[in-house]
Amino acid sequence: MAHIFTLNALSDNYIWVLHGVNSSHVIVFDPSEADPVLNYLQKNNLTLDGILLTHKHWDHTGGVKTLLKHFPTIPVYASKTDQVEGVTKFISESDEIVFENLTSPIKILDIPGHTLGHVAYIYENALFCGDTLFSVGMGKIFEGTPTQMYNALAKIKKLPQETLIYCAHEYTLANIKFAQNIDPNNKTLELRKSEVENLRKNNLPSLPVSLNIELKTNPFLRCEEPSILAALKNKGYTGNDPVSALLFLRELKNKF
Repeated sequence: MAHIFTLNALSDNYIWVLHGVNSSHVIVFDPSEADPVLNYLQKNNLTLDGILLTHKHWDHTGGVKTLLKHFPTIPVYASKTDQVEGVTKFISESDEIVFENLTSPIKILDIPGHTLGHVAYIYENALFCGDTLFSVGMGKIFEGTPTQMYNALAKIKKLPQETLIYCAHEYTLANIKFAQNIDPNNKTLELRKSEVENLRKNNLPSLPVSLNIELKTNPFLRCEEPSILAALKNKGYTGNDPVSALLFLRELKNKF
């Protein structure tokens, strides 16, 4: 199993650090700031081998420029569609990324919706999904269409249920509060709330979380289920397809 370390950044961001077989070599996902990464590297005598970006937003890319000053030859990966400054390797879903110190290649999922060039990275049983999927939530649809976001989530839903979700923000408790407003009788959701409250009281991240748990607790992954549709209809939803249900649910979350 991969060794993945969490770095806190900004007010609620996570930077994920993936250690290779040679534990002194790491790659980072979505470095919103450089200092947490540089401090971690220095403290543990580590070498940075690469940077992987899920999308272009500043709170995922803000540390890239400074990190490249310290490691000018490392590759920086992202989708060409998002046009991120500093990127040296453009990737898409048909590609795989190979690092010498990783036991298997990193696979790519194209998951536009939050941005048009949003991607996710899969390494072994870990999914680094940026701002597309949150624990018990999903990202806002800034550039893409509701259909694109629905299809992106559908791709994630097809992954093995033991997949561990590494998203980029600590939004879980707020998402649970909204989800319980939609799905108040969900016992698994209530258990997830207790678990996350205990983690956060101890300043621990609510992530990663298994896809299996998300499929039981995340209303955005369950908008085709009768109980979720009934709750939406009670709140004024009049549509009859899963894409419009997803959009209506997202709009409810925006106002919550």
